[in-house]
Amino acid sequence: MQIEILYRPSYSVAQVRLNTGEAILAEPGAMVGMSRGIQVETRMRGGLMQSLARAALGGESFFTNTYRAAAAGDEILLAPTLPGDVTVLNLQNQEFLVQSGSFVASAETVTTDTKWTGARTFFGGEGLIMLRCSGAGELILSSYGAIHSIDLAAGQTYTIDTGHLVAFERAMKYEIRTLGGIKSTLLSGEGLVVDLTGPGRVLLQTRNKRAFLDWLIPQLPNKSNS
Repeated sequence: MQIEILYRPSYSVAQVRLNTGEAILAEPGAMVGMSRGIQVETRMRGGLMQSLARAALGGESFFTNTYRAAAAGDEILLAPTLPGDVTVLNLQNQEFLVQSGSFVASAETVTTDTKWTGARTFFGGEGLIMLRCSGAGELILSSYGAIHSIDLAAGQTYTIDTGHLVAFERAMKYEIRTLGGIKSTLLSGEGLVVDLTGPGRVLLQTRNKRAFLDWLIPQLPNKSNS
């Protein structure tokens, strides 16, 4: 499998070239275009209960599409719904926790599961579940805005707004908290933050979907002012 990211960082597309019989699993709606010979199969991933957990709790689709190449060189173009960047992680028997909505596609050798992150994340509006992606193979993730990668050394801690978090290595220590006290949380414009402690890799997105919606919704016309 060969993956090239085109048009980054604003409107990125993943161009995936497959070998004969090779397949990639993608979220419904991610396919932009593909070679005619590619075969498509839609199925629940991981069985009924796991699919229900991903859909109801993780914010992901109930089904995934499997795109399998009939011949070497068959390709598929994949893109996320929101404008932003796309990146590829080549997992080497690693585990990453991925924010809901950032998963685009993965190799068949990568297992996607749900991970309970605690009720404390509920108040940040990010959902109670993050996807746990593990194994060996390619993992394609998306962001709203550009992707910024940080490699933390052992014992190094970095604080991130939960709305900007894309993914981080499962082995890292993390603690979710408010930014300062209640007053600071209400007046600073920030929600919950997460303290991540290395060693490990963290992926951030340079824009916050929740903050954009908070700005956009008041601008929309309604019946009283239209």
